[in-house]
Amino acid sequence: MTTFPENFLWGAATAGHQIEGNNVNSDWWAREQQMPGMELSGDACDSYHRYAEDIQLLADAGLTSYRFSLEWSRIEPIRGHFSRAELAHYRRVIDACLDRGVTPVVTLQHFTTPQWFAEAGGWSGPDAKELFVRYAEQACSILDGVEWVATMNEPNMQAAIMTAMARMAQSGGQWQSPTVEAEHTSDEESQQAARNDFLAYADPAISRRFVEIHHAAREVVRARTEAKVGWTIAAGALTAAPGGEEKLLEIRYGKEDIFWEGSRGDDWAGVQAYSSQQVDANGLVPHPQRPDNTLVGTTFRPDSLAMAVRHATEVTQGVPILITENGIATADDSERIRYTTAALQGLGETIADGIDVRGYLHWSLLDNFEWGHWEPTFGLIAIDRETFVRTPKPSLAWLGQVAQHNGLPAEVLA
Repeated sequence: MTTFPENFLWGAATAGHQIEGNNVNSDWWAREQQMPGMELSGDACDSYHRYAEDIQLLADAGLTSYRFSLEWSRIEPIRGHFSRAELAHYRRVIDACLDRGVTPVVTLQHFTTPQWFAEAGGWSGPDAKELFVRYAEQACSILDGVEWVATMNEPNMQAAIMTAMARMAQSGGQWQSPTVEAEHTSDEESQQAARNDFLAYADPAISRRFVEIHHAAREVVRARTEAKVGWTIAAGALTAAPGGEEKLLEIRYGKEDIFWEGSRGDDWAGVQAYSSQQVDANGLVPHPQRPDNTLVGTTFRPDSLAMAVRHATEVTQGVPILITENGIATADDSERIRYTTAALQGLGETIADGIDVRGYLHWSLLDNFEWGHWEPTFGLIAIDRETFVRTPKPSLAWLGQVAQHNGLPAEVLA
């Protein structure tokens, strides 16, 4: 039996914009209205009103932790004007967790920002740090009893998106790959390479800016709460193809390691891993086409979680790890269970080797809005988008059994 440490957190994760609905003051809401072909979040899963039901389903299954985010654009819809009603709303979400014996893991910023912040330059704006710190101070006013706080979700992805958008603006709206276009002969190969390359690079100045802002917010959380504070990083579990060893180090440093280094001194580091990808001498290698590829095109690689944990532990120099996201986009729930079983077996091996892992939060609790698309289904619970009826999948009960056993006994593996 694969066992996990005492008081290990078992749970699932969500993000406000993806589940709440009608986040009308955010930059992502505005982007959805402007970009052709992008689906709309709309009412999403209506979790703004149904959060208690969602938390109850999680608790009833036997899970012990729920990660969710506060929506900055709800709390500060107009610059300098904070909504007491919205702060009270999120306090009720926290209380709904605590009342059910569920440990809340609160993310202060999960991709979205207020539209006014974006219009003022976003994270590159001259007063971005001061504005985020001021928001963090307000958020801390409702965090009594919260043990785990993440300042930001995947700042490395946010930095890569900002870099890509800047390159597109400079080239008249078309993505210009800095490395790979000449290496691919067919249109399909070129398009796939461009998609992979799109988020492979981040401007180091932007990355350092995120680290600076995180450190400032970290100190606010420490000064005003009793919570353990960190942030979450998208971990690629990258490996080198023959001849790609030097390129791997280059890409991985810009894509991840500058952020893992920024986690040094944190109370914990959030690992978010889904798949693995190779790097050759030219850059990221497109995911090969296989029958078991996920609904977002990535390779079925549950071993990526253990790979990412080992790498994060090395670069952070031993900061405790919390798995804040791990899962698979699939319409086949038996595949979700198969994937998660293998991922947890690998995670158990890292713990047996002495790595300090504090919990596992599956992505995601609900089938939700995946940043422009509804088709990729990651959830442990299905949502009827017309009625908002929640239907737990077998994977929710399965993960609940794992949590109750605090491990993977034979009856769970069967």
